[in-house]
Amino acid sequence: MDKTQSLSQRLTQFGVTLAGMVIYAFLALPVLVIVLSAFSPEPYPQFPPQGFSLRWFSALLQDEGWIASLWISALLLAIVTPVTVVLGTFAAWSLARLEFRYREALQAFILSPLMIPQVVLGIALLYVLTAAGIAGMISGLVLGHVVVALPYVVRTVSVSLASMDKRLEAVSMSLGAGRWYTFRHVTLPLIKPGILAGAVFAAVTSFGEVSVSLFLSAPDTITVPVRVFNYVDQTFDPTVNAISVIFIIFAVLILMVIEKTIGLVKLS
Repeated sequence: MDKTQSLSQRLTQFGVTLAGMVIYAFLALPVLVIVLSAFSPEPYPQFPPQGFSLRWFSALLQDEGWIASLWISALLLAIVTPVTVVLGTFAAWSLARLEFRYREALQAFILSPLMIPQVVLGIALLYVLTAAGIAGMISGLVLGHVVVALPYVVRTVSVSLASMDKRLEAVSMSLGAGRWYTFRHVTLPLIKPGILAGAVFAAVTSFGEVSVSLFLSAPDTITVPVRVFNYVDQTFDPTVNAISVIFIIFAVLILMVIEKTIGLVKLS
């Protein structure tokens, strides 16, 4: 009986391990295809490549359009991420700690971009920002990306606040600390994982945003995702693969830094 049970456990463990390997291979295969195709010397994506060449990386760095889009996306990333983190953190704290009328309605309004189709949201933002005279400008793109990314920060910070012991804040204020001092020295350190997770989600969402950016961008404010979308529609060469490799490397480096500093487990 023990031998039968032991054999069953080993078979189950083997099946789970095999299933995990298949899933990981399924997820990694597209990335592998993109990376290897980027080094193909042929004028079209080829897998497996019949040679090794940095031709498409050189073409990418010599193309003024791609360089301009990289700068636009980097600028948006540098502005949208901190703005969204600050607004989302204070919004989540206010919704979790303050009592006021229509709190649930305000929370539903803030989180509504998660439920509204991106095309509808893009059209609505286009009308509003055109009326304001900033459609096609960097400021318009910043506002659009903040609207899209804000719900992710609010959700992650809200989760951290919900799991935090409120008595710690009460003890701090009972000892004479003000609400602002308690927020900075007690609440913020405890909800740091939620804030960092929100920052990551905001950065990824902003950088990968296509639907809203399509409506709000102009010829001189085209982001990388929009240029990739247009490029794939009109051209079929491995330049897109080359820029994908650059951002895969960037993402891996970011994950390594996070793991070395705070740890991915704490971030999640």
